[in-house]
Amino acid sequence: MNAPLGDPPRSLTGLHVVDADGAKVGKVQQVYRDDATNDPEWITVRTGLFGMKETFIPLAGVRRTGDELHVPHDRETIKAAPRIDADGHLDPSEEAELYRHYGMARPGAPHPGDAPDPGGESGTGGTPDPGSGGTANPGSGGTSDPGGTSGTGGKPLG
Repeated sequence: MNAPLGDPPRSLTGLHVVDADGAKVGKVQQVYRDDATNDPEWITVRTGLFGMKETFIPLAGVRRTGDELHVPHDRETIKAAPRIDADGHLDPSEEAELYRHYGMARPGAPHPGDAPDPGGESGTGGTPDPGSGGTANPGSGGTSDPGGTSGTGGKPLG
């Protein structure tokens, strides 16, 4: 997954999210990590009237420029994303719904025509990781590649 140029995940929190058309969408609230790899895979941004909705955006294709995180999706696509509670675990079915919404194949998922996985879905979801709210979180701040690759759900850093 292509993600923000080697930044530690915690450094993404608070960045301004800019859509594919150059419009500001909001600020990064949380960074969700993949359960299997511990790599950042999703961010959340407050959207909607008065910023009351927290919306998931995949980190695939994101690039950082200064204090801005440029995402390859337009504002309307982001605002129309499925409503998923950003206060806890992002389970594999929710993640699959988000990937469908953004028109993306889930990393590690079989492509059409591939043999099905006899073990079923391998995703395990994720749980909150309290590392981005300004508190120390051993093991989460030194990541040099914030791009997740396995698509097995996620746990927020914040």
